[in-house]
Amino acid sequence: MAWRMGANPFAATPHWWRLLLRSVAGLLGVFFYFVALDHLHLADASLLNKTSPFFVTLFAVMLLGERLARGMVPALAAALVGAVLVIKPTFDVSSLPALAGFASGICAGLAYTMVRSLKGRESPNRIILTFSLFSTLATLPVLIAVRPDPSPGQWAALLGTGVFAAGGQYGLTFAYHHARAARVSVFTYLHVLFALVVGFVLWGERPDVLSLIGGVLIIGAAVQAHRAKQD
Repeated sequence: MAWRMGANPFAATPHWWRLLLRSVAGLLGVFFYFVALDHLHLADASLLNKTSPFFVTLFAVMLLGERLARGMVPALAAALVGAVLVIKPTFDVSSLPALAGFASGICAGLAYTMVRSLKGRESPNRIILTFSLFSTLATLPVLIAVRPDPSPGQWAALLGTGVFAAGGQYGLTFAYHHARAARVSVFTYLHVLFALVVGFVLWGERPDVLSLIGGVLIIGAAVQAHRAKQD
């Protein structure tokens, strides 16, 4: 559909490196997020992934030359403390899934920063199509090597994942392309609330006290960051 709308991923562009970096970071973010989802409570994995807006802020300063708004430093510090409480590092392999969730936030932050940098340079449709094509080609060798044989139920779950993930990618790309990143990022925290409810209803997951405190710190830091960028 995006291709029919004129979004040719093979057309020459001086912004190819931004599209490539967005695609690589986006794919790594998805990979690390799935690793976290496979081992952590849904809410914990979602909280760690939702550190991405803070990395958008940092990468925007480092790569786009944006100014760090007053009040952002305390918000970033609170988000980092919150992430540590959710991760609960033990310095052994048991912490790796949580660290993968944190890495997904870093990669997603870089990807969203590149989307923001492409505003006015490339269309949202081309950004989405390039990412989708890159992800398909990059993961195809793994698919051929592993040759999974999903059951009908797993096929249904995969189809649902693909449909909702594609919808989410379109929504986020258009949002970050047309609105201020700080304003968009606050609304993405509804994802954590949905994850908490779904995890409890479907699997009886109950985040521990440290995760709840960490979640409050991360979401509170996001609200503070939003206010700081409005000042």
